Amino acid sequence: MAATATKLTRRDFVSDQDVRWCPGCGDYSILANMQRVMPELGVPRENVVFISGIGCSSRFPYYMNTYGMHTIHGRAPSLATGVKASNPELSVWVVTGDGDGLSIGGNHLLHTIRRNVDLQILLFNNRVYGLTKGQYSPTSQVGMRTKSSPLGSIDYPIDPLAFALGAGATFVARTIDVDASHLQETLRRAHAHQGTAFVEILQNCPVFNDGEWEELEDRKTRHNATLSLEDGQPLTFGAKGSRRGIVLKGGVASCVELGDDEDAVARGVTVHDARHETPAYAFALASLKRPDFPVPVGVFRQVERPSYDELLTQQVTDAQASRGVGDLRALLHSGDTWTVDG
Repeated sequence: MAATATKLTRRDFVSDQDVRWCPGCGDYSILANMQRVMPELGVPRENVVFISGIGCSSRFPYYMNTYGMHTIHGRAPSLATGVKASNPELSVWVVTGDGDGLSIGGNHLLHTIRRNVDLQILLFNNRVYGLTKGQYSPTSQVGMRTKSSPLGSIDYPIDPLAFALGAGATFVARTIDVDASHLQETLRRAHAHQGTAFVEILQNCPVFNDGEWEELEDRKTRHNATLSLEDGQPLTFGAKGSRRGIVLKGGVASCVELGDDEDAVARGVTVHDARHETPAYAFALASLKRPDFPVPVGVFRQVERPSYDELLTQQVTDAQASRGVGDLRALLHSGDTWTVDG
């Protein structure tokens, strides 16, 4: 008689390690919501792997009661590619930060995305280096004063979503650390996607960059500061009495005022569709910035394309069918060989 599968709960994904982040860190919320979502995915814990690099976010594998690796700075996507390629049945999650993923790890992140490896990449973006005590990061705003930029940063920041889209990402999304329901739904959709799912999570660092996303996180201002992307729905935002819409024409965005009962589509407001084959539409959304526009949150792009691990498995299968199963010993002794005497 087959054994009945045990139904997992959030507690099953909570490790026995003390969580060591600063009080008020947005990472606590991300961790809690991840632990709530994991039981719903139906993946046994022994088939789940969390892989991280270096940084505050990269302590994540210690706190998940699954398999995991705390690897070296910026290399988590490369390690994760190896894990997924060697065992495609695993559910592989990469946890990185704006510094770890977009500075020393930018090259590794780029190639993992372009290969479309079937894994989830969660990039926590607080626009500062937190673990090393408050230097400016690749996503910090121009003029930001930090320990490494006392007169203000003169670097132009990287937009994580534009970076992922430029690398050919098949799934790109953005969510916010304190919006539990939105964060959980984004994690579910990322897991369901076949291929690389890139998710930027706007995360607050209360010690070195407190309030960076306050306008987006505060319930009193969130309506006007964010644009919720919903499939098949017009791009509208604003509280009751101040509803507005986004019109995208030729890749250029503009805002139109809408009455509360006014038909947004009739006014030319763009209807959201994350499944455009070209990334141009998603690029246009990613370009929307405060204070001129609301910050979009949700799924920007979701298209289907064969994943790297699928193609690799098929290539190996085809090679074995045509050439037979390889023999490592025969390979090592083929061609020119030398005998080295002691």
